[in-house]
Amino acid sequence: MQATQASNKGLLEKVFKLSEHNTDVKTEIIAGITTFMTMAYILVVNVNILGETGMDKNAVFAATAIAAFIGCAAMALLANYPIALAPGMGLNAFFAYTVVLGMGHTWQFALCAVLIEGIIFIILTATNVREKIIDCIPPVLKHAVTAGIGLFIAFIGLANAGLVVNGSTILALGNMRDPLVLLTIAGIIIASILIAKNVKGAFLIAMLVISAIGMTFGLVNLPQGIISTNVPSVKPLFLQAFSVPTNEIFSLKMLVIVITFLFVDLFDTVGCLVGVASKGNLLDENGKLPRAKQALFADAIATTAGALLGTSTVTSYVESASGIGEGGRTGLTAMTTGILFLLSLFLSPLFIAVPTQATSPVLIIVGVMMASSLKEIDFNDFTNAIPAFLTLAMMPFAYSIADGIIFGIISFTILKLATGKSKEVNIYLIVLSILFALKFVFINH
Repeated sequence: MQATQASNKGLLEKVFKLSEHNTDVKTEIIAGITTFMTMAYILVVNVNILGETGMDKNAVFAATAIAAFIGCAAMALLANYPIALAPGMGLNAFFAYTVVLGMGHTWQFALCAVLIEGIIFIILTATNVREKIIDCIPPVLKHAVTAGIGLFIAFIGLANAGLVVNGSTILALGNMRDPLVLLTIAGIIIASILIAKNVKGAFLIAMLVISAIGMTFGLVNLPQGIISTNVPSVKPLFLQAFSVPTNEIFSLKMLVIVITFLFVDLFDTVGCLVGVASKGNLLDENGKLPRAKQALFADAIATTAGALLGTSTVTSYVESASGIGEGGRTGLTAMTTGILFLLSLFLSPLFIAVPTQATSPVLIIVGVMMASSLKEIDFNDFTNAIPAFLTLAMMPFAYSIADGIIFGIISFTILKLATGKSKEVNIYLIVLSILFALKFVFINH
């Protein structure tokens, strides 16, 4: 038995180079579990959103879980990064509420658009276009992206938990007497203390404690069993992207929708990879992401596979920062998350029972951790400070990582060119700024 365990550890070391990244199997697995628990909500949310288009909800659940596994496994094996993938929030809303319910297209049409997007991304990645986009982003904006993503996911945590709500002043403080809000606050306190004391598995422990407290006092639902043998099938959705008539595929409407998917997914992914990698000290001395091409291939493969299975665009998740916060540094973290997504097909009652009040504190504290990158920005130079601020501010305010990056790049390019600092601007930034401006004019929402 010990020989088998040693052999397994040796294999994991060979595949994921754990010692080279100053980590071990236990740390990586805990990090993977933590990442999964902070993003497992997508199993429920994606079903509810895509289900409104008429798609079979059980099939959407299966497609979501399997596509997430494929994405995580691809990221783990191709790029060896602790970054997990799943159908993206925002992209699924665009799929359902804009393309299908708003424009009146069928969900098969929307799936076809996602499939085309995935294929285009594979081509762009193979030709190094996406990698060059990542490399052309200046260091100041990369630091701002990290902080912006931190603010963005902290905002998601605050909103999901009811700590901030819609109000007469756009946003307002939630009901501080609401037991669920108080449960979230307790989670923030517990997680903060554990983090401050450098307790291993702090996030995971905090989520388990809050889940247990909530269930004990009847504040959240108990799991309806643990194991489900009635595993849903993707058959009602599988390959339905190919059922779209040829004249619809080669239409102007399809082109506009595909371009929109491309823009949002490209810069959500770029933002996530740069921001999360920066937090995990995975960027090289030049601020570039090693193995960026492999990471982008994983993303493109996952999107294509997801469309074939029957779900909206699969993308890298900012919640991966929670696993990195637990010490995850290699693809073993992502692989663990992916395996848990696959197991969720059998353990869905247990996983879905983890309440928002248990995961929100983790998102909020990870936001704090990611905000530390602000200290790398020179706020005395306004040609850096203004683009950096717009980047980090627009992510939560516009509820879009992509829009934050777009505002940052356009403002950085304009300010540098207008103040005689053109040497700090490369041709790629100029081209991107022009494309972004055209995007706002012609295809913004």
